[in-house]
Parts: sequence; structure tokens; C-alpha cells
Amino acid sequence: MAIRTPTKPTPRALSLPQWRPGARGVFAPPDALPRRGIGYLRLSVTRGCSMRCTYCRPDFDRGHEPAAFDADDFGFLARHLHRRFGLRKVRITGGEPTTRRDLPQIVSTLRGVGVSDLAMTTNALTLKRDAATLRRAGLRRLNVSLDSLDPRRFAELTGVDGLARVLSGIDAARSAGFASIKLNTVVVAGQNEEDLPDLLGYAADWGVPIRFIELMPMGPLADAWERRYVPAARMRSAMAGVVARWVPDVARVEAASATDAARMWTAELRDGRSARVGFITPMSEHFCDTCDRLRVTANGDVYPCLMDAPRGNLRDAVQGRDGVGIDAALRAAYAQKQPVHPPTAPGIMTHLGG
Repeated sequence: MAIRTPTKPTPRALSLPQWRPGARGVFAPPDALPRRGIGYLRLSVTRGCSMRCTYCRPDFDRGHEPAAFDADDFGFLARHLHRRFGLRKVRITGGEPTTRRDLPQIVSTLRGVGVSDLAMTTNALTLKRDAATLRRAGLRRLNVSLDSLDPRRFAELTGVDGLARVLSGIDAARSAGFASIKLNTVVVAGQNEEDLPDLLGYAADWGVPIRFIELMPMGPLADAWERRYVPAARMRSAMAGVVARWVPDVARVEAASATDAARMWTAELRDGRSARVGFITPMSEHFCDTCDRLRVTANGDVYPCLMDAPRGNLRDAVQGRDGVGIDAALRAAYAQKQPVHPPTAPGIMTHLGG
């Protein structure tokens, strides 16, 4: 694949979603736990990461803080949320989950909780080594971060010359028999916007869905956000040369599973191939009104919203096997949840798991 010089994005004024007094979200009344329950737990098991992506991890972050929970702690929390609030899905995140040596035990414990859907997001650097073990432990679905197919740009984005390892990791996951493998691409102006056609072609060749994700203004990296942000409409324009038609997944949008963050399409390519494509649009088209996610970090912090500050901590309650304490902490956290996410976020993405 030829290397092309990125074009410099044109600065523009952006209108970001703001909290509106009286705006109606899914969490009401304010002193109650989520009306729809907690359907989806994003569980960050570590701050540690083997990459340093330019949109995710600031230079000063070392990610070495010990995690508060072991496999049994994670299991207790997930089981409580499943029984008490109808938890149906757990996604293991990081940092990079595979940096934890006890990850297979964590997977096995969570598999025994009874949730119907257990997934993990990974950078896939060690997936060639880990895929078969994690599949045997009970992991069924994977999301793999893949921001470029150009080795030089991949290294610039991630801080690691590891594209070949990631691609071999995806191959290993396919061979291990995972029920679902999806690709995640965070699109950054001036860094990988031009790579979208090649990534789309890769997804079409291998029959895997790919989701293009809008950059979010997170923590100390938020100051550079506006000049690096690419809205979904501009992503589609970047792929116009290879896409003949975008077909929206109407059935998916109308289904109950529309709480998924991705708006799904089929991209019919000009050469006759097709690919399943999702656009995750937290900035240009937020999905706060259908969000049923809870994020718990490796040190127990509670984030009812990725873009907000932490709203409490579950460490003592989980380690003390205190279900009443978990409920009290969640009630306090959700009482502070806004109907629409703030325009900027104080957190660091590697601490929250995305």
C-alpha cells in the first residue's frame, strides 16, 4: 500500500452536546437506580497497556498502579449486578487486559456468573499467544483495535512497531474459533484518515465488521481534540472513492439491541465486495438516551458516563462482599448522571477502558 501525505484538516467551529436542564434521559428519578437496569458493564481490569496511542494515553501516564480486584472480586461484582439489575453483558477492557497474568482466570470466573455475553477489547499485540487460552477459558467475542494498515503510521499512532503482530493475532483469534471478531478504528485527522479505504477493504476481505470511532476530548489530550477530530460524515467522505452505496441496517436500528453505540451499515464497494461498518458517534450524534452502560475501573471507580468524572468507588463494598454497599454507591453515582454527556472529559482513556 502506498504511503500518501496526509492533508491538513481545516479548522472549524463545532457545536458540542450540552446538558440541558430538564432533558430526559434513561435515569430517573434522580434518587433511584437506573430505570432500565444495568445491561452492560465495561470492566477495566488494569491501567497497564503495551501501547501508547496518541489519542488515548498521555506521555506522563505510566499505568503501573496495582489493580484493586482479583478474579473473585470481579466475579462477585458481576454476579451481583446480574441478579440485582439484569446485567446481560460484560466487556473486559483496560489498559490492555492481556497484561494481566490472571486474565484467563478472570474470564473463567466471569463466564460462570451467568451473563449471556462476555467480550473483551484488546490491542492484539499478544493475541497470537493468548487467543486459544482465552477461548478455552470461555471468552466468546473480541474487539481488536486496528487504526492503520500502514506499518509506519501504525507505529506513529500506537508507539509500537507491532502491526505484523496485531494482524497475526487476529488470524490466531479466527483460528481459535471466536464467535465474533470486530475491528475498532479511532479516526484521527492527519494521522489515519486516509487509511479508511484500506481498512474497509481488509474488513471486506476477511468478513469482519469494522467500527469507525469519533475521537473524544479526553483528559490532558483534550486540548488537541478539535484539530484532530473527524466526524462520521467526513469519514464516509474519505471512503467515497471505494464505496458505491451505504445501506443502513434498519432492522438493527429498530431492534431492542439498538442500545449498541454503533450505527450499523453495509458498505457496498465499487469492486463488488461488501463490509459491515459501524460508526460510533459520541460527539456528532450522541446516544445518551439509550445508554445502559456502567464503567468500573481497575481501582473501583464508578463511571456512569465515560465523559464525566468518577461518581464514587466500589472497592470497599466489593472486597467486603457488601451488596447493600454496592447498591448505595451506585444510587449515589447515578443521582449525579447527566442526561447528555459533558463536552469534555477529565479522565484518561487507558484508565477507563473506553
